[in-house]
Amino acid sequence: MSTSMISYEHPLNERIRTLLRLEDLYDRVARFAGREEAADHHVALLSLFEVLEVASRADLKSDLLQELERQKQSLESLRYNPAISETALDDVLAQIDRATTRLLALSGKIGQHLRDNEWLMAIKQRAALPGGVCEFDLPSYHYWLHLPADERRRDLQGWLTPFLPIQEGLAIVLHILRDSGRASRQVAHGGSFQQMQGGRLAQMLCVRFDRESRCIPEISANKYALNIRFTLQSPGQRPKGCETDVEFDLIYYNL
Repeated sequence: MSTSMISYEHPLNERIRTLLRLEDLYDRVARFAGREEAADHHVALLSLFEVLEVASRADLKSDLLQELERQKQSLESLRYNPAISETALDDVLAQIDRATTRLLALSGKIGQHLRDNEWLMAIKQRAALPGGVCEFDLPSYHYWLHLPADERRRDLQGWLTPFLPIQEGLAIVLHILRDSGRASRQVAHGGSFQQMQGGRLAQMLCVRFDRESRCIPEISANKYALNIRFTLQSPGQRPKGCETDVEFDLIYYNL
């Protein structure tokens, strides 16, 4: 893909919306935990608290297990297809088996190890208040932020590890979902595009176009219709509709 292209993924159901949010949060935790500064590790911990909130959805684990099993059965049916690499197929199936095993090994409520840590829950509670984690409010947290970076990173990894089976499972599901997409070239005349869905079954769509156009898509979709309105927005100004034609790739994804 050209480096000048920008993509906007839009989930079409709550399950995919949850997986995309978690994917973003896991990436943020890993990115900031891998750095050296205390401020970065603070952001990593706050992001981990967000993982806790999103991953605690009661049916997330069972949803992932059901989808992994469904994908495994679907892939197994392709084993004798001459167009499919058996080595690649075995590799994906092994990843699914490994992720399934680790998910099944999870016991209790997701993130309970954080909830049982009174020190972390005190930080989480104070972090919800503007400026609530100053050194005079949480001196023990101030001390932790002044520990060597390796010690803080080790703690962060320990708190993150019990969440990793969820990350592994959702990464496989989203990878398979994204591999299902096929792009079609479309034009939003005068910045507006509408397409009747005709009951089309899809779980996510993507709008991809040249970011030099400086447009931002506002997407509204259901099983009956897709509406995209491209707008021009600048900081401090109200958005206004893009009046020129906008060419874009439209991609539908379905598991």
